[in-house]
Amino acid sequence: MVTITITAMMNHKQCRLSPLALLRLQSWLSPAFPAGFYSYSHGLEWAVETRDVCDRQSLVDWLESDLRHGSGRNEAIFFKEAWLYATKNDQEGLVEISELAAALRGTSEFALESSQPAAACLAIFKKVWPDRTLDLLAEILRERQISPAVAVVLGVRLAGEGAPVSVALPAFLQSYIANLVTAGVRLIPLGQTDGQLAVAELEHVIEAASAQAAASTIDDLGSAAFMVDLASIAHETQYTRLFRS
Repeated sequence: MVTITITAMMNHKQCRLSPLALLRLQSWLSPAFPAGFYSYSHGLEWAVETRDVCDRQSLVDWLESDLRHGSGRNEAIFFKEAWLYATKNDQEGLVEISELAAALRGTSEFALESSQPAAACLAIFKKVWPDRTLDLLAEILRERQISPAVAVVLGVRLAGEGAPVSVALPAFLQSYIANLVTAGVRLIPLGQTDGQLAVAELEHVIEAASAQAAASTIDDLGSAAFMVDLASIAHETQYTRLFRS
């Protein structure tokens, strides 16, 4: 089978990603994937309202803080751990990381932002790209009344597709950031070119966050980006809203 050889970013070894797996990775992390990611701003809407974020540079600074020190950092660790457990076929570990990912949410909106797209992803995967490990995990989570987490769902499914974590994790974080940049373009507002400049400026942050997550465990979970959490809390009662978080 023809493969695309990609240099692994985190372990500096050669890894292989099949063309089919690459196509699916692009589909599942695309804005066109009907999971509703575009409905959420991760508290950014309130930050724009208060003028804490008012231009491209402040948007980049806000998102960099979230990736390096906030919930974005935790999402990267959840994704990596889920990918690792799925690769090992460790169902008990997958349930544990799912439960932790569901519980470790600073606000009710952050919980919604993870669980609703995750449920949509599970429904789509089951109908279009079924995966035995993910289907079994979803059944266990329903039985135990644990909300699914989008980082865990995508980590499991991309592991099942054979996507190496050195490729899948940065792609996941890039999708996470691109969605929030798009929200910033609409809210501030910014032009499309400024939006792409913001995405480009955050590339090295995504690389660093991916490398950090690859070397981290659940013991390293935690958030110090308090302004992001406070923005989410304030957004729950914001008078005029375009986004659900």
